[in-house]
Amino acid sequence: MNPGLVAAIIYGILAVVGGVLGYVQARSKISLLAGCGCGILLLISAFAQLQGQMAGVIAAIGITTLLLVAFLMRWLKTRKFMPAGLMIILGVPALGVMVNQLINS
Repeated sequence: MNPGLVAAIIYGILAVVGGVLGYVQARSKISLLAGCGCGILLLISAFAQLQGQMAGVIAAIGITTLLLVAFLMRWLKTRKFMPAGLMIILGVPALGVMVNQLINS
């Protein structure tokens, strides 16, 4: 498995888990929908990468970028590490690995 695929899988799982935790802790339906939606899309993009489709890498980059922007805006508003800071810290390297995968393909 290539690193871009692994990054998409890991970040996708983290997004799903974060969405579920956001719902469980704060009853936030938007956290559940956004986290699970983006996480599932990242897992689908990973599956597409596994099938050799370059569109999977491009989709993973787009979804990860969208999540990073959303979490950056949330962190700037709340200044709370959880969950925004953690997802930013984990998302930046994941995005870097995905972009590297795209460049080297």
